[in-house]
Amino acid sequence: MSVAKKEYKRITVKSLVEMKANNEKISMLTAYDFTMAKIIDRAGVDVILVGDSASNVMAGHETTLPITLDQMIYHASSVVRGIERCLVVVDLPFGSYQSDPKEALRSAIRIMKESGGHSIKLEGGKEVKESIKRILNAGIPVMGHLGLTPQSIYKFGTYAVRAKEEEEAEKLMADALMLERIGCFALVLEKVPAKLAQKVAESLTIPVIGIGAGGKVDGQVLVTHDMLGMTHEFNPRFLRRYLDLYSEMTNAFEQYNADIKTQDFPNEKEQY
Repeated sequence: MSVAKKEYKRITVKSLVEMKANNEKISMLTAYDFTMAKIIDRAGVDVILVGDSASNVMAGHETTLPITLDQMIYHASSVVRGIERCLVVVDLPFGSYQSDPKEALRSAIRIMKESGGHSIKLEGGKEVKESIKRILNAGIPVMGHLGLTPQSIYKFGTYAVRAKEEEEAEKLMADALMLERIGCFALVLEKVPAKLAQKVAESLTIPVIGIGAGGKVDGQVLVTHDMLGMTHEFNPRFLRRYLDLYSEMTNAFEQYNADIKTQDFPNEKEQY
């Protein structure tokens, strides 16, 4: 018997758990500014991630490591002003939570107070357990992140698929179960084998959102600039480009430049 899809006026962490229970897939995209967030929200996407990928996409850094807590708060506050329905999840940046649970809590509190975000996300399993518990004890919702964890790129040395070997797969499963047990409301799995991701999703009651983790998880996330084709150097197998904005925007800019040079713009109708 089919179950009528529930219409959510506002997505909350509780909504996501309900969506998993009702076998309704969860959509998630990144945003770092007011305008993009407003468009994504109006399109009916469930979750906006204010990702530390802003370090790459917005600032041009090679990794996510350089972005600061102040910068994440700036991006998150811009996004929050643009949404009405989406749940906004904000990444804790590298260095703001790994070594000291008290610092982790201070960082999470700053994001919640200064940006108006609804929850935070951080990378890692048992290594950051105490930081997660302290944040959760303060009433701040936490989304976990396992598999490829970009903040640890220099430890791994590569962006290759994670948990292909049995030992790492077992650790990932143990970490996932631990994250659910201590109170995380959802989990991102990045670049792991589809069968392992399916096993994790079936073992947890909280939603598992994949990026390069196959189609048998509870939802999907992509970097918006990638799926719109604004970037073109990045071509992983899991990325589907829905537009080719790189070409479209280049053509528009070239035409604008040409119209100015030939004095076609502005014409008589475009002046006062």
